[in-house]
Amino acid sequence: MELTPASLACLVSWGATGLGVGLWGWSWMRETNPIQKQRFMDCGIVLVFAATLVRVVVQDRAMTPIDWALVFLSPLFIAAALWRLARTACPGDAERR
Repeated sequence: MELTPASLACLVSWGATGLGVGLWGWSWMRETNPIQKQRFMDCGIVLVFAATLVRVVVQDRAMTPIDWALVFLSPLFIAAALWRLARTACPGDAERR
């Protein structure tokens, strides 16, 4: 198998998807602190949707309506999760800025 930039991006995106799903699972099954639970879930959302967006961009076939929906919705989910991560940061972090 020849390792091209597109195949490397696809391979790394599958790793990010696995890590994101693992963070979702950790937040649902193991974490008891509600803020930490939300932060793990938001980190997982960012990883999964960013990885999905990378796979849509590097695919060889023509884009389907589902691909177009992912292209438009993924950045919204990513932005919302990053906003929540910024809002739930440690209180001391905001005061230092």
